[in-house]
Amino acid sequence: MSLMELRQVTKSFGAIHALNGVDLKLEPGEAVGLMGDNGAGKSTLMKIIAGNFPPTTGEIRIEDKRVHFTKPIDARENGIEIVYQDLALCDNLTAGANVFLGRELKKGFWPFRKLDHQAMNTRAGELFGELKSETRPRDLVKQMSGGQRQAVAIARTRLSEPKLVLMDEPTAAISVRQVAEVLNLIKRLKDQGHAVILVSHRMPDVFEVCDRVAVLRRGTKVADKKINDTSPEEVTGLIIGAIQAA
Repeated sequence: MSLMELRQVTKSFGAIHALNGVDLKLEPGEAVGLMGDNGAGKSTLMKIIAGNFPPTTGEIRIEDKRVHFTKPIDARENGIEIVYQDLALCDNLTAGANVFLGRELKKGFWPFRKLDHQAMNTRAGELFGELKSETRPRDLVKQMSGGQRQAVAIARTRLSEPKLVLMDEPTAAISVRQVAEVLNLIKRLKDQGHAVILVSHRMPDVFEVCDRVAVLRRGTKVADKKINDTSPEEVTGLIIGAIQAA
């Protein structure tokens, strides 16, 4: 039984067909790289899985149960979290505060309830430790490297113990060293049993951490191959249309 399965998913915005009958399966602990040129449909597919808007037609199934997402909370309740490219972090807050942003822990009784900073920092520290990140809960996000910021965003997703984590261009615009940090974070997620969908334009990243690669072109899935059964050259050909399908 697959963790998630998309069946013939389409999405239209008026006369524009963004996705055309996309099928995709994902198993627990598996990482799938989602690749394609700008406008190929990657972001649309991610937003459908994350619950930002429903597909026009087609099915989403989680552990063989059909689900209907109309808002992000629907996806979260079914074990799906997303890390957006901009990370959606507050630079003026600490790492611990960002992990719990919108889901703060409180103590005491109404009307004297207040934020439980100690409990939040303790739990955030545990999450960073599980990810083997050097990020500290009391550090300000604005003083962090790109890799540390990704650790904060990933730790936040793990609060809900997700089955699937969606990652949108996590290694864009960061240094080589920080790229290595982020790829190690993705490996940690896999080791802990989380499935990952990685949207990336960086071929080396996909081939390092993913088990499979799916290629979209003009809204259609033209390939879905095991990493060991393909090559960067073939994937590039599929992306640009030099190879029609595989």
